[in-house]
Amino acid sequence: MESKKLVIIGAGGHGKVAADCAEQQGGFSSIIFLDQGGSEHKDYPWPILDKPENFARFIDGNSSFFVAIGHNASRDRWTQALIAGNAPLATLIHPTAVISAHSQIGAGTLVCARAVVNPFTSIGISCIVNTSAIIEHDCKVNDLVHVAPGSCLAGNVEVGRASFIGIGTSIVPGIKLGANVQIGAGAAVTKDIKDNCLAVGVPARIIKSLPSC
Repeated sequence: MESKKLVIIGAGGHGKVAADCAEQQGGFSSIIFLDQGGSEHKDYPWPILDKPENFARFIDGNSSFFVAIGHNASRDRWTQALIAGNAPLATLIHPTAVISAHSQIGAGTLVCARAVVNPFTSIGISCIVNTSAIIEHDCKVNDLVHVAPGSCLAGNVEVGRASFIGIGTSIVPGIKLGANVQIGAGAAVTKDIKDNCLAVGVPARIIKSLPSC
């Protein structure tokens, strides 16, 4: 099978991680970026050829696309734009990640170095399973969720759409988080959390309601 060109939207720090993961995963003939601030990234080893809004110019039958934006709402906007424009989404999985053959990883998702996804777990579209994150058996992680580095979701956890699990968070078995939930760094989640809430601490407690996304 011919290698595809990878077109990455977003040349920030997360973009660097995505491009490095793609290089180590292999299977791409070249990697290019689309970003608003091309002149600000002169040290990049990958060329920045255009702005994101011009992505359609790069749809050629041999390109796949990846949105490398950490902010969930912005990643959602560009993911939906690519889907509407019939731009195929790439899925990036670092070779040191451990993913069960009985789990599913959605299109446009990044699984970073040393992450673990155990059996019968589903990961949605355009998610981020960041460095050394652990997602245990029978979890459901909906679209656009970001599980930050070193976080651990125990078995049978469900995470709603576009939620953010802060670095080093632990979530006990069977917990359900709603959509657009944000969990602060180092939290221990021991109770369900409804939609559009910010929770922090050990044990995690809701401290703020968030605007719907």
